[in-house]
Amino acid sequence: MYEIKVKGEFSSAHMLRNYRGECENLHGHNWKVEVIVSGEVLDRIGLVIDFRILRSKLNIVLKSLDHKNLNLIPFFKNRNPSSENIAFFIFKKLEKLLKNYPIRIQKVIVWENENQCACYYE
Repeated sequence: MYEIKVKGEFSSAHMLRNYRGECENLHGHNWKVEVIVSGEVLDRIGLVIDFRILRSKLNIVLKSLDHKNLNLIPFFKNRNPSSENIAFFIFKKLEKLLKNYPIRIQKVIVWENENQCACYYE
C-alpha cells in the first residue's frame, strides 16, 4: 500500500451555533488542510496519483470555502461549521472528484490553528 499527502489552505469565518463561549460569535481562521490518500497500484510511471492532480482537486473544494462565511454555505445550514464537519465536507467533496482514480481517501485533517485540528476518515 502506498500513501501520499498534500496540503492546502483557505481563510473563512464561522460561528458555532449553541456554543457557550466566544466561538458562538462570528470569527475567522486561516485553515490548513491535509489530505492523505492511498492506493495499492502505481501507474506506468510509478505514481499513486500525480501530486498536481490531487492538489488541484483539493483546491477546487477549498475554493468553495475560501473567504466565505461558512454558516451561509448550504451544507452547513443544519450543521455547525465545526472543524470536524469541515473535515467531513472536504472528504465527501473530494471523494466525488476522485471517484475515477484508483485511490482511497484515508484522512482529511483540518487545522484551525497550529495547535488544534480535527480529522475525518472512514
